[in-house]
This record gives sequence, structure tokens and C-alpha cells, in this order.
Amino acid sequence: MSGHSKWNNIKHKKEKTDAQRAKVFTKVGKEMAVAVKEGGPDPVSNSKLAALIAKAKTLNVPNDNIDRIIKKASSADAADYEEITYEGYGPAGIAFIVQATTDSRNRTAGNVRHYFDKFGGNLGTVGCVSFMFEDKGLIVIEKEDVDEDQLMEDALEAGATDFIAEDEVFEIYTEVDDVAAVAKTLADKGYTYISAEEDKIPQSYVNVTDEDAVTNMNKLIDALEDDDDITAFFHNWEEA
Repeated sequence: MSGHSKWNNIKHKKEKTDAQRAKVFTKVGKEMAVAVKEGGPDPVSNSKLAALIAKAKTLNVPNDNIDRIIKKASSADAADYEEITYEGYGPAGIAFIVQATTDSRNRTAGNVRHYFDKFGGNLGTVGCVSFMFEDKGLIVIEKEDVDEDQLMEDALEAGATDFIAEDEVFEIYTEVDDVAAVAKTLADKGYTYISAEEDKIPQSYVNVTDEDAVTNMNKLIDALEDDDDITAFFHNWEEA
């Protein structure tokens, strides 16, 4: 498996304040609305929705909220969201893929371009960096009180393609369309996961030593996280 985990990002998300968690809930809700529009409200036949429900549950979104989002997205007056992907380079040539779910393409494009311009990067055309990343599903489980050999066996039997033990967590990789099903199988066996979602694994990483570039990278990441339209982003920065 090329690349390595974004556990540091996941750990950072776990430490967010209540206000920031509410923002994350809003983003997941938008993604679920698009998934319902594209594939219907039944997670059994809509793998994308199933994966997002699993993601929402790892963020402690109540079941009632999830049901409400799905019902609203199925109604005639549902908001008209669309998914857009941007690609470009951050400070020091760090490759970025930014995923957004928005009801205003112009607003979101303007904001994303502004963030990159402000913090020493630039947006490029679609495809300019995506070839540097590999699409995978990623399930993350904390090591505490988990038998590694048994988890590996259960994960591979459930359809996982790779299993990696990091310092604090186990990372279970799947095909993108299989992440929800594998996560459900493991949950049914009693495992609790931190995250179960699509990931883009860089094929190589860039180490940045320039302090100004590191500062700008952190500011760019904060700006992307704070934007309600941006649901996910991926980069090949080798964080210290």
C-alpha cells in the first residue's frame, strides 16, 4: 500500500469543539442529501448513502437527525446541491484535491480560489494532481483492547484489501464502494471504528521545511475546514 494514514487529521477532528462538530454535521448532511438524490433513500441499495450514514455515526450524529436528513432530501423541496472537485497546489507545491457540496457553484469556486491565492497556492485544472492519489476506502479502529490477529482475519474475511497497524490505530483499506459494507460487518462483530469513509492515498509525500510554507499550509487547511461547502480535502504533505 503506497502512502500512509491521515490518522493525525482524524485525531485532530476528534478534538474539535462543539461548534466545529456542528459544522461537520452540516457538511455530512449536505453529502447525504446529494447521495439520496443520486441513488435513493435506501442505504441497502445506495452504497454511497450507507457510507455516509456510517461516517455520521462515527461523528455521533443522532439517528433521528440522520433519518430527518434522508426524509428531507427525498422531498420535493429538497435543496439542490451539487458536488464539485477542485485540484491545485498549496504552498511549496503540495498537491491538493478539494471536494465540495454546494448550492452555489460561483460562491464556492470563488472562496476556494481565494484560499489558495491567499496562502501561497494556486488552483489548477481538473486532473492536474488526481493522478498522484489512489482512491480507497479507509476504516480506522483504535488499538486499545483489540486483538490484532483476530481483527485482521475478520477484516480480510469481510472484504478488506489491506490491513496496517500504525502507532495508535489499525487501518483497514477497502475498495471505495465496499467501505460501508466492510464497516458494517466489523461493527456487527463488535468492533468500534473511529472513521469509515473514502480516502485518497498519495503515492508519494512532500516534506516541507520552510517555516513560512508550513504556516501557510496550516492556515490553508484551517480555511478549508471552516468552509461549510467543503466536505473533504486531501493533500500529499508529509506532516511532522
